[in-house]
Amino acid sequence: MTRPLAWAPLLLPTMGLSAAEHFRYDSSYQLYDESAGRITVESWYFRGQMFLTEDTAFRFQILSDAISGASPTGALPGGVQPFLVELDDLRSGILGALAQQFGDHRVELELSRSEEQDYLSNGISLSDRWELNQKNTTVTLGVNYLDDDVKVRGLPDQSKRSYDFFAGLSQLLDKNTVLTGNLTVGYSEGYLNDPYKAIQRTDIVTVPDGLGGFIDVPVVNLYRENRPKNRLRGVLQLGGRRFFEKYQAALDATFRLSQDSYGVFSQSAQLEWRQAIGAKLEVTPYFRYYRQSAADFFYTSLEQVPITTPQAFPDGSGPNYSADYRLSSMHTVSLGVKAQLRLSEAVALSAAYEHYDMSGAGSRSAPAAAYPTANIWTFGVVVEF
Repeated sequence: MTRPLAWAPLLLPTMGLSAAEHFRYDSSYQLYDESAGRITVESWYFRGQMFLTEDTAFRFQILSDAISGASPTGALPGGVQPFLVELDDLRSGILGALAQQFGDHRVELELSRSEEQDYLSNGISLSDRWELNQKNTTVTLGVNYLDDDVKVRGLPDQSKRSYDFFAGLSQLLDKNTVLTGNLTVGYSEGYLNDPYKAIQRTDIVTVPDGLGGFIDVPVVNLYRENRPKNRLRGVLQLGGRRFFEKYQAALDATFRLSQDSYGVFSQSAQLEWRQAIGAKLEVTPYFRYYRQSAADFFYTSLEQVPITTPQAFPDGSGPNYSADYRLSSMHTVSLGVKAQLRLSEAVALSAAYEHYDMSGAGSRSAPAAAYPTANIWTFGVVVEF
């Protein structure tokens, strides 16, 4: 739901870490606030990077999230079943990575752990960054593995495993232009349901009428969603960055395509204009657009699914169904601005604001009330020495 903002200006005077600086630390606070009393997330991040030797570096991240508010259950709005459910959770996470330079190769091993009240995730990642062609070309290869445990009321803890394989290419065309391309193929298996999402159905219950006969009474029930127990996905991302010396600014453009075995096909585009103002200030307005088709098994109610008796604890076997608005046909638009101000050689401040708006698209969308709008504020400080 939330994500740290990357403060890494490209082809402008940067705040990147060099071997001569040895240490870099930054701390930030982020507030994600949805309108109409929906979800609020307060996040705190602390990150660090240091050179242990000329060729060996270590970086880490510590995070803490406080989540509160209300989220759609999957029931239709205006009915007898609750459309929103209150939630309250805390998430803590830690990440550590050790990188070693071997000639033109930079190999990094990363370990991570994230814990919520009902979710535990452990991850490991291994990547190789290979510079060639006099460092004008960079090839990146890597693999990532996540082992998750999910607490589901009424069941023993459920497991989920995810595997990602990625490859990237970055090419410097001239001193001011870089092109990038990345391909990720991922596979997940195990418990892929959201234990808090449901889908409604109107069932007919026959009861005595008190006069010796019977009458049919409609009853609206909620049933747990049933997603497939595995998911294959592919993501292709292309990017281009161009520095304009005359304006002391850089244009950063990214285009992303994604397809998965759920039937969700998505496209996104982002544009950033990184503008230096004097020697100490950089301002970056940006725009992001995202669109996706609905999952094959997205329905607004079980009336649309040919099933007699839904499972009390669905195991992923067919038929599959979900009313989660995140699997519907929809699009999002984000407008934002980031800024960073260097106070001295060692200290810089950062701030950002983003307005995020999601809405349904087409006939396979969720009810309009399901889609959120949000304001996202981020404030941070960076220290280098």
